[in-house]
Amino acid sequence: MGRMKSTCVSVAVVVVFLTLSLTAKDKKNSEQSLANLHFSVIKDDNGKPVRNASVILHPVDKDGRQSNSGYQLKTDLEGRTESEGVPYGKLRVQVIAHGFQTFGEDYDINQPNMDIDIRLKRPQQQFTIYDKPAAAKKDDGSPQQATPVQPPPKQ
Repeated sequence: MGRMKSTCVSVAVVVVFLTLSLTAKDKKNSEQSLANLHFSVIKDDNGKPVRNASVILHPVDKDGRQSNSGYQLKTDLEGRTESEGVPYGKLRVQVIAHGFQTFGEDYDINQPNMDIDIRLKRPQQQFTIYDKPAAAKKDDGSPQQATPVQPPPKQ
């Protein structure tokens, strides 16, 4: 009976020790695994800040799939915004602003403080084969010129 009691006590001590060490390790990892992100959004053509741009953040799993959770930030007058306490790992950043192409890229968040600079481009001229020119010529079998689609006015 005495031997069984000492074995139970030994097992209990080992279980308590393992539980405490795992709890301490998890706490240490959780403290180190959060980052502060600082975003700067500027115009690619002149380097001026883009105000009121939407910066959307989505965690990405190891297979590259975007999670359903995420959140949106807005840039200030200087084109800056920040987020504190972002978990380490892959993060999909999408930036949307009126008059600019949508930006999207995945980042590996692996440092306590990260500066992310984003350059937004103006839309490029687009062409369509579906619009027909106003004065249609006789169909001679040659390919028709594509009609350019005008980009939105610059801000």
